Amino acid sequence: MPATLPDGDPVPADGALPAGALEGLGTRPFAFYIHVPFCVTRCGYCDFNTYTATELGPGASRESYADTAIAEVRMARRVLGDADLPVETVFVGGGTPTLLPPGDLGRVLAAVDAEFGLAPGAEVTTEANPESVDEAYVAKLREAGFTRVSYGMQSAREHVLAVLERSHTPGRVPEVVGWTREAGFEHINLDLIYGTPGETDDDWRASLEAALEAEPDHVSAYALIVEDGTRLAAQVRRGELTPPDDDAMADRYLIADELLGAHGLRWYEISNWATGPEAACRHNLLYWTGADWWGVGPGAHSHVGGTRWWNVKHPAAHAARLAEGTTPAHAREVLGAADRRIERIMLELRLAEGCPVDLLDERAARRAVADGLLEPAPFDGGRAVLTLRGRLLADAVVRDLT
Repeated sequence: MPATLPDGDPVPADGALPAGALEGLGTRPFAFYIHVPFCVTRCGYCDFNTYTATELGPGASRESYADTAIAEVRMARRVLGDADLPVETVFVGGGTPTLLPPGDLGRVLAAVDAEFGLAPGAEVTTEANPESVDEAYVAKLREAGFTRVSYGMQSAREHVLAVLERSHTPGRVPEVVGWTREAGFEHINLDLIYGTPGETDDDWRASLEAALEAEPDHVSAYALIVEDGTRLAAQVRRGELTPPDDDAMADRYLIADELLGAHGLRWYEISNWATGPEAACRHNLLYWTGADWWGVGPGAHSHVGGTRWWNVKHPAAHAARLAEGTTPAHAREVLGAADRRIERIMLELRLAEGCPVDLLDERAARRAVADGLLEPAPFDGGRAVLTLRGRLLADAVVRDLT
């Protein structure tokens, strides 16, 4: 979740949604995203809406945050009315959610269940840094109802972790994964980053192999993006670090796809691999397939029925608005049919199952097939699926197809 917020239309003080957004409510899957904006330190590459203790200032705290989040969950219930909305997935992200006590995360989850009800077999994920949990912590998460943990591993090489300003040691990851599995979690993800300045192909292979040795059922691998305003961007600008190279990034992606595939993890989204459909992140799949979700927390984004809104950034402003009984939303936009079509193509084309061919510009789609960017598919009800080469050039392919 980026630190900057876009402009948009005003939101009513009570958070009421346009009538069109509420049409069909309950016929689409519904989810919650809970943003926990706290970190011990800010990693040099991070552009997310997070705050260290010294940056937080008055008006918000880790100790009061669960109550603030619960207040927004209750506001969501008021805004969405009495529609039957069983929550299929909950994803707690950050920041570092596991800086909060597991009991606080459990209270927020319990509030979601009390107000909306968790669907049978709901997926409940939290992100965590390897150094932010211990054996007792993950056991309490499981007792609270969490079903999945996503660890920010990033790399297994110390010099790469140092450039990223990550504080855990490489040996910490297999230890916490072991604790998590012993606590009863069947689904564990490891996040990796490739393209860090100073990383070699061998470093990247070592990170992948270390991740695989921990036997997660899901791995996410993301290309490093040098975001404006970060310490990493300043280091690159001063010439202290070399910016990521596009050709090297492509090579790292190919290495990841080959190694992960050889160990039984198949891509189901451009940056995500899983051992099977049951291991895929259902929460992210809801994002990619146009579901409804409510984002709780400062800077969190939400989407219901083609209306998208985003909350004020600072935790103190977010808490103050909820204490007053007014929406924490900063602004919103109502997507028109053309925008929704483009967004659907952008998101669904990233998936291994692709998007309906009839959404695409047919001439551009045929050209993409001829260029080896899309798998051949019938133009009367078929689905457009990226080839491996197409995945490497996905952004350009999507631009051409829309």
